[in-house]
Amino acid sequence: MRLDFCRSSVRVAGASLLAGLVSLPFSTPAEALDALRTGASSFMSAYDASREVDVELVLAVDISQSMDTDEQEVQRAGYVAAIMSPDVLEAVRFGPIGRIAVTYMEWGGVDEHFVVAGWTVIEDDASAASFAAQIAEAPLRQVQRTSIASALTKAVEMIQSNDYSGMRQVIDISGDGPNNQGGSVTKARDKLLATGVTINGLPLMMKSNSNAWQAMLNLDHYYEDCVIGGPGSFAIPVRSKEGFADAIKMKLVMEIAGLQMKQPLVHHAAGREPVHCSIFD
Repeated sequence: MRLDFCRSSVRVAGASLLAGLVSLPFSTPAEALDALRTGASSFMSAYDASREVDVELVLAVDISQSMDTDEQEVQRAGYVAAIMSPDVLEAVRFGPIGRIAVTYMEWGGVDEHFVVAGWTVIEDDASAASFAAQIAEAPLRQVQRTSIASALTKAVEMIQSNDYSGMRQVIDISGDGPNNQGGSVTKARDKLLATGVTINGLPLMMKSNSNAWQAMLNLDHYYEDCVIGGPGSFAIPVRSKEGFADAIKMKLVMEIAGLQMKQPLVHHAAGREPVHCSIFD
């Protein structure tokens, strides 16, 4: 399939070059053919099959002040375990290309973005273990505010500036609270969706039984109405520390394989009022 695409691209490039040569003053047919060969050669040298991946995935992880040290450690351990799990690696291997490009970024307030593990191609056990080790070994940090809008904007910038060409571009954003800095989260989301990305959510509701405002907010509904979007988007709420690792693994498998559930994990309850997304902006 990729070979056919390459040949088609070369034919298109050749046709464009040939059209341009008609008006150029070459002395002989040989000169014109040399120019055509040079143009085709330049096109082929710019194509790098190693940069093709099934998905470009940004793991955007909340480290705001509401995330205590214990929760951050559980979060880190969950991502490390999921990335190295047989289920996730199998999803990678069975993709059309058989590899993904992924990066792990921690975020807080406006412009508070920390790339813990840069863009890495995962295609086997060794590459997954290397990426997971960068996450596991990085020091924990904590910031005060929560700007989902800024985190999403940064994630899209990271996708647009990397060296990879993915069939899909996905942002996987986790958090335990609403956007409270950086402007309207819905305006930022809608603008970024125009680039073709999919935004999936991991609302962390591990304190909903003890934290009154989080329970009242219904963070899973907030993520559904205000944060996620794009083709096949979904959110998986995490309601306990024990369920964190499994939720991460399920989410990564679905994102890597491009799966959708018949019944969404987060969906509009019958008759519930829409969330007021700007309540904390």
